[in-house]
Amino acid sequence: MNKNQIKKITPGLLLSLGVAVLSKLLAIFVPKLGATTIAILLGIILGNTIFRQKELDAGTKFSESKLLEVSVVLLGATVSFQTIAQMGPKALIYILLLMTSTIAFIAWLGRKIGFNKQMSLMMAGGCGVCGSSAIASIAPTINADDEEKGQVITLVNLLGTVMMLTLPFLAKLLFPDQIMAQSALLGGTLQSVGQVVAGASFLGESVIQMSMLFKIMRIIMLTVVVLVMGRLVKNESNIETQNVKVNKKKLIPWYVLGFLLVCTLNSLLPLPEFLGNSAKFISGWFETIALAAIGLRLDLQKFIKEGPKFLIYGLASGTFQTVLAVILIYLIIR
Repeated sequence: MNKNQIKKITPGLLLSLGVAVLSKLLAIFVPKLGATTIAILLGIILGNTIFRQKELDAGTKFSESKLLEVSVVLLGATVSFQTIAQMGPKALIYILLLMTSTIAFIAWLGRKIGFNKQMSLMMAGGCGVCGSSAIASIAPTINADDEEKGQVITLVNLLGTVMMLTLPFLAKLLFPDQIMAQSALLGGTLQSVGQVVAGASFLGESVIQMSMLFKIMRIIMLTVVVLVMGRLVKNESNIETQNVKVNKKKLIPWYVLGFLLVCTLNSLLPLPEFLGNSAKFISGWFETIALAAIGLRLDLQKFIKEGPKFLIYGLASGTFQTVLAVILIYLIIR
């Protein structure tokens, strides 16, 4: 990173850090709410009132993405194979059923509402796998144009934000004191890693850890989803996709591989206590800063600007995904 890039991200990064510090201080007086929850709520308020300047965007985007990614890697130091083993094969069955059903339904619904195949598949992949990252990976394999990609990314992010702010309360209502069930709901439905961490932060550290494991299962499936969608469009339409090459190595984000590596090391060679505590401390701070940035970047006006057709599609998709997840949790996870 050169001097110009550092200068560009500094204002937004410092603002995100300031909101995080303030959130930590406020959490002393309202410990039940927690610093991470306060950070995202405070960020939403400040980002839609006082701090709307464009020069803050680069720094808040850096805080939201890079710091959260490092936080996810460090989270691996708090998880071991024992934790993963506790989830059992039922967690994988749950994710596979939820993902395939969600993707199939949302792709079908998009065509019924009147969206083209490309937009429907991107929406399905974004909701079913991992939000913007999935959409960016799917778009070139199905020859979607940039305008379509931008529209779907906006819709998926709006939907994810609504679900991020509502699902934690639904999880607490339906599955009180059931960490596995709460984690399955959030980790199995929320679109981006940031939304999973943010939503789970309403419910506690244990839910954050296990929700991320459910989420990582979905991300690992991205390679298969991209290849299947590319093949589907190639076989069922006249669009030429055979010249599009999928870089399978880049489909799994570096931080997922980093998380798995640190988790493996922690399982095979348990980390010294001071290293584990340090990783947990740094991860917690990076997470709080990232969530403050997510709040600061949330533009509530976008909810108003999107047309009713898009909003109906988003609402129907989120409702189906949530209802199906709850049903599968009762049938498989509990």
